[in-house]
Amino acid sequence: MSEKEVLEILGEKVALGESATVYFNVAKLHTQNTIDVPVIIERSKKPGPTVLITAGIHGDEINGVEIVRQIIAKGINKPSRGTIICIPVINVFGFIHMDREFPDGRDLNRVFPGGKGGSLASRVAHKLITEIVPHADLIMDFHTGGADRFNAAQIRIIKNEIVLDELAQVFGAPFIFYSKNLNKSFRNTCYKMGIPMLLFEGGKSFNIDANITNTGVNGAKRVLNHLEMLNKKFKVSQPKKSCVCINDSKWLRAKFSGMFKATVKINSKVEKDDVIGHITDPYGSFNHFVKAPNNGYIFNINESPIIYQGDAIFHISIKLEK
Repeated sequence: MSEKEVLEILGEKVALGESATVYFNVAKLHTQNTIDVPVIIERSKKPGPTVLITAGIHGDEINGVEIVRQIIAKGINKPSRGTIICIPVINVFGFIHMDREFPDGRDLNRVFPGGKGGSLASRVAHKLITEIVPHADLIMDFHTGGADRFNAAQIRIIKNEIVLDELAQVFGAPFIFYSKNLNKSFRNTCYKMGIPMLLFEGGKSFNIDANITNTGVNGAKRVLNHLEMLNKKFKVSQPKKSCVCINDSKWLRAKFSGMFKATVKINSKVEKDDVIGHITDPYGSFNHFVKAPNNGYIFNINESPIIYQGDAIFHISIKLEK
């Protein structure tokens, strides 16, 4: 799909070769102050695809916001052809309050496609889906792990989608994790609309990690370069290692409450029965060895020093894609 000469978005018209920052406003704060979500648009004079780059669906996922911020600050979002639309913080309400959810207590990523007469989160989802997403040919959505659970840099896509497989390999994150689209998620709604999405996961909430940020920014550059949209002044590096494709996985949960310390690093390949962590008590009378249940890669680690029985402490691959 090639784009029109004039992009009409949120009541504004942006022609080829123009830049614009437009805003969508859904509701005011209880103080009557307006909250505007900036939508940053860069258009080349040369027609081409439209790529939408988003982050901050969850207000506590700061590293995703930082990735999109760097893409804008470095000028990576100024395409050699086509259009790049950036929304660094979708859930600006949660970002302001340093909270994952919306003020109405809802998870934005569980209310899509939303409705204009629904909850606050539902209204934001509806506006995003009806007024911005239809312009996109591809979406790159940046997330991080929840709470203290640190995600290895990974692209999440569904299986058996040739375009997504190709683009995920081009992005070059250490892992490609094949996961089903969750009902009422942003990804699932875009899939139903026929718009491919690369969902990036990396890092943990309330944290900015330089390696995760670099992986996200470099991956976005590779994808834009693949689409012949990246400005020639930017160099594109090749991934240090080939992607590991994870077909299935399991969460390893704590058998005991206590003080927790992982003894393996994120991205590590482990063998069955390797010791990968310890659960102890404050009094030195208890030390439980956490062992790998199978051969696989550790691609999420709980970095909380205090855990409770049943808490997810490791995410490990079970089956790798051949």
